Amino acid sequence: MAISKKRNVASQGSDAFTGITLKKPAKYAAGLTAVKVVLQHTFKEMGVVKSLSTLSHMNQKEGFDCPGCAWPDPEKPSKLGEYCENGAKALSEEATNQRVDVDFFSKYSVEELSRWTDYQIGKSGRLTAPMVLRPGSIYYEPISWEAAFELISKELHALDSPDEGIFYTSGRSSNEAAFLYGLFVRAFGTNNMPDCSNMCHESSGVALNETLGIGKGSVKLEDFDKAEVVMVIGQNPGTNHPRMLSALQKCKENGGKVITINPLEEAGLVRFKNPQEIKGVFAGGEAITDIHLQVKINQDVALLKSIIKKLAAIEKKDGGVFDHSFIEAYTEGYDALLADIENYSEEDLIKRTGIDEATIDEVVALLAAKNKIIICWAMGLTQHKNGVSNIKECVNLLLLKGSLGKEGAGTCPVRGHSNVQGDRTVGIMHYVSKELNTAIKKTYGFTPPEEKGLDTVHAIKAMHEGKAKVFIALGGNFVSAVSDTEYTSEALQNCSLTVQVSTKLNRSHLITGETALILPTLGRSELDKKDGKARFFTVENSMGKVHQSKGLLPPASKNLKSEPEIIGGIADAYFNGKHQVDWKNLSQNYEMLRASMEQVFEGFKDINTKSKGTGFYLPNNVRELDFSKLPNGKAQFSCNLLPEHTLQDDDFILMSIRSHDQFNTTIYGLNDRYRGVFNERRVLFMNENDIKKEDLRKWKWLT
Repeated sequence: MAISKKRNVASQGSDAFTGITLKKPAKYAAGLTAVKVVLQHTFKEMGVVKSLSTLSHMNQKEGFDCPGCAWPDPEKPSKLGEYCENGAKALSEEATNQRVDVDFFSKYSVEELSRWTDYQIGKSGRLTAPMVLRPGSIYYEPISWEAAFELISKELHALDSPDEGIFYTSGRSSNEAAFLYGLFVRAFGTNNMPDCSNMCHESSGVALNETLGIGKGSVKLEDFDKAEVVMVIGQNPGTNHPRMLSALQKCKENGGKVITINPLEEAGLVRFKNPQEIKGVFAGGEAITDIHLQVKINQDVALLKSIIKKLAAIEKKDGGVFDHSFIEAYTEGYDALLADIENYSEEDLIKRTGIDEATIDEVVALLAAKNKIIICWAMGLTQHKNGVSNIKECVNLLLLKGSLGKEGAGTCPVRGHSNVQGDRTVGIMHYVSKELNTAIKKTYGFTPPEEKGLDTVHAIKAMHEGKAKVFIALGGNFVSAVSDTEYTSEALQNCSLTVQVSTKLNRSHLITGETALILPTLGRSELDKKDGKARFFTVENSMGKVHQSKGLLPPASKNLKSEPEIIGGIADAYFNGKHQVDWKNLSQNYEMLRASMEQVFEGFKDINTKSKGTGFYLPNNVRELDFSKLPNGKAQFSCNLLPEHTLQDDDFILMSIRSHDQFNTTIYGLNDRYRGVFNERRVLFMNENDIKKEDLRKWKWLT
């Protein structure tokens, strides 16, 4: 447990052993067990009536978007409920009846709270009022909204340069909030807008932009119904986005095959018991995976190269494997790719993967005969130093097969948080977009900064070195989300002010700058009203569809503000009426805000109307096979290097995985029934041979 220096606070909470128990890992996902868990969890947090009435509105056309993952809703959502176990848990966390109020903060100091586990902190409840932690104090105390906005304004004006401010965004924020936030940050004078994409899918965006001209996937949900093969690489849908299992189930029912590539065999990809179907309740459910490739950690490039090399050999001998008409019309770099593949030994590639050649040959035979192929991936591919290469190798395979721009085929990066893709679409980025800057200047009359800002890693470094002094987070749990918690804790404590816009208490409220603010905001499920009229906001799902989200629950407190209103309040206080933008009015009138967004972004025309109901798709050049923005107007094949891991005999590669009772930094419970681990999350899985070699034993603590 690391102890931070400025205040005597713990940056990682209690490390007490909780009493682990083990059972056999599950052989299927969902089913009646999931229904039981959902009811137990939601009833405990929300009560019976509130749970049932609220769940029935989640992911429905006139309801609110799930605060969990970004998996898309079908055109006709199920009347029985369009949510999964983890979505219900996410709702329960947000709509809990527990409250963190003024009395709570007067009872518990930040020093005491910091020694709680993340699970205990999260279970405290919803924040109800703006709070301030003043210099030298260890207790938060209430502050008015006006005073909070003035405090932020004063600190921002005191900076020697706008680049001393850091403005972080999580993936939970709406399109309206994220756009207004980015607009204010640019008007303030910096592009220091790190976001959660920097830590999860940045490599997807880079790889897809460089090869296909858009940093998003190309498939729609309906494509899974028509796919001949779906490859699921580096992800665990059963825990992280369970509604995806329904799409895989439909693919199987229509004759498609599913290939999974993952170092662990995950329950959800073995068998899925759909709780909305009789066979999912009383029968054995649906077997999902046809072929499982248990690849060694971070040897995905070697595996994909071995598959491509074998496909190329069949193409050379018999033909009919690669789509040459597609390759000729739409791609560049085919000959260079084939020449590069010749530089690799097939035997060496296969050895690196740890997979027997017969299993790889089975995959090759399937892919050789099919061209409606979808490749899905998540952070098992992206969170590597060579993450960009991982994604580019997936694109290579799809380009060779002509598996783009047609039904049942394409790229499918599965985003984790519910609007992380939308945030990037509406301008949350640390780099400079000349098109966006031009549109902002034309629409709002000010010139945005043209210097690249800081991403997450460099923002932390700047704070640690005292080069950045104010940190504002629009959602998220920054200190727990990054990989080096202790270093980040030190960095945040070097700030003069840290501000957290949040729904619930988390560890980032306890690891603070000299002064800290907590600004409580409305949740997805809560009714957002202005002058007696309900308002809605919009989000973008994993597949590029924008749609409305409208809450229905009474707010957890009368003292909450929406995220746009909080941003508008900060901007209004900072500029004090001396700016071209009417920040306060824009932040309160969502329709006006969206109307101005459509002037800035391509594809947002008539967003106020089109976002209602099931919503609308944003432009996607890959779906139209338009690669005009790429060199020579072609999609790009790429030659990618293998990852190099120099390991000693006693070295191991560690892969982090999410416990089933967790979503991002939110911990729902301490049980991972899919892997058979109960009452503990901090578990290390090793190969039995390695355990014997290192003379380890079950229950041993590793320090």
